[in-house]
Amino acid sequence: MAKPPVPHEPKPQASAEERGSNVPTHLFRQAVEQAALAISITDARANILYANAAFQRITGYGQQEVIGHNESILSYHVTPKLVYESLWAQIQRQRPWNGLLVNKRKDGNRYLADVTITPVVGEEGLTTHYLGMHRDVTEVHRLERQVQNQKTLIESVVDAAQVAIVLLDEQERVLLDNQEYKKLIGDLGKEPAVRLLAALRAQMGEVFTKAYDKHRNIAAREVFIENPNRPARWFSCAISWFEEHDVGADAFYDPQRRHYLLLTIQDISELKRQQEALRINSLRALLSEQERIQGLRETLAGAVYQLEGPLNMLSAAANMMGRRRETGSDLPAAGAIEEAIQKSREVLETLRACIPDQGKEAMQPVNLNEVLADVLKLTTASLLGAGIVVEWAPSTESSVVSGNPAQLTNLFKQLVANAIEAVNERRGGQRELRLSCTSRPDHVEVFVEDSGPGIADDLRFKVFQPFFTTKGAAKQHLGLGLAMAQEVVSRHGGTIDIDPEYHAGCRVRVQLPFATGMNHAQ
Repeated sequence: MAKPPVPHEPKPQASAEERGSNVPTHLFRQAVEQAALAISITDARANILYANAAFQRITGYGQQEVIGHNESILSYHVTPKLVYESLWAQIQRQRPWNGLLVNKRKDGNRYLADVTITPVVGEEGLTTHYLGMHRDVTEVHRLERQVQNQKTLIESVVDAAQVAIVLLDEQERVLLDNQEYKKLIGDLGKEPAVRLLAALRAQMGEVFTKAYDKHRNIAAREVFIENPNRPARWFSCAISWFEEHDVGADAFYDPQRRHYLLLTIQDISELKRQQEALRINSLRALLSEQERIQGLRETLAGAVYQLEGPLNMLSAAANMMGRRRETGSDLPAAGAIEEAIQKSREVLETLRACIPDQGKEAMQPVNLNEVLADVLKLTTASLLGAGIVVEWAPSTESSVVSGNPAQLTNLFKQLVANAIEAVNERRGGQRELRLSCTSRPDHVEVFVEDSGPGIADDLRFKVFQPFFTTKGAAKQHLGLGLAMAQEVVSRHGGTIDIDPEYHAGCRVRVQLPFATGMNHAQ
């Protein structure tokens, strides 16, 4: 009878030490000899016993030239003594040391070596040899230092720039900024860049969104920032994009790109103030010239108006005398009167011809909010001098009418000037001026209210007549120029009147139709 087979017992697994002992010695030698690192073995006094081929390539010394020599033949005096002291202290404690040494090749050239020295400990626990490995990292060091120098240079240039510069990632987190940018933090808040980008978004709308999403550069744009209890600020902002390749290991075969936003910010507030001052001064000069011409027109038109009354009476008398002459009455003065009337009419025609032409300037869209804001700027000195408190309520909707900007500015400037004179006529009490602009369904309505003595009901229409003035009348004064104001309003297809229901002073209402194609909803 056959015997059952005896199962084989599994062989025990060899330990790592046993597996290593099975590797042929010549394989270790070949691996060391062909290694890319410079490898040397020294005795306990650092005298070289062995050096591989890479050692020769890096140092220039052949094996026969270094065997028996101390590793110090590679040392160069620029390496600090402290580094060598640290090296020996470490390896004497039988611990590996790694660091950078400035070494010298056989031809005298220097190179930067990344050195690792490992003590070889014998069975008795004593250091018998040292294993040295090093590689030439001169080029790596040069590149690293070059990058660092460029970074330092860029940061210095950015910091010295007279404009604010800030670098943000795609989440708009600040990565780098300069001193000029830090100065803005006190004025605009913790992150001025975020606030300015929000202002650009609101100002440019879809254009900004498309450029931002596609990482396109945006040329310099002016941005207006209002700060409570502080002067408004103007900035010129430009956006540039650049991308960076991810240096992580994961991105080696799958390149990843990060986009960064560079925002440059230039404070142009002072320049805008100067431009605004120049514009207001130019506007003031233009309005002054217009006032002079309109005053001359009003004076000549008033003179013609005043002379036409007596002349019409003389004409009536001459007609009566003519009828009496037809009945046979002898009136020798009749001929002289007719001749005088003829000469007078010629003079009146000459005066009419001297009235300056109003001009036929083309109408254009005019924003009444902007016109009234300019009027307040033009009259600021007068308002401050009179101690008048101004309340200004602009329209929150469209206030664009069709008209002549200079004429409309002069119109409201005259109304405000009249209001200032009215307040000055009143002694004591509140000194206030209220200016409001409101959009109605088919027109824009402007109110100019003052806390002066007001206008009596029987004078509400007379004040718009040429040469009529209430100046000097007790508690009644609006000033001159309302005939001219009514002429301007009529030319623009609007109306002007004095509110009879307003008793806290005087309220002048001006109504002007919207520009063609405009309405209150736009």
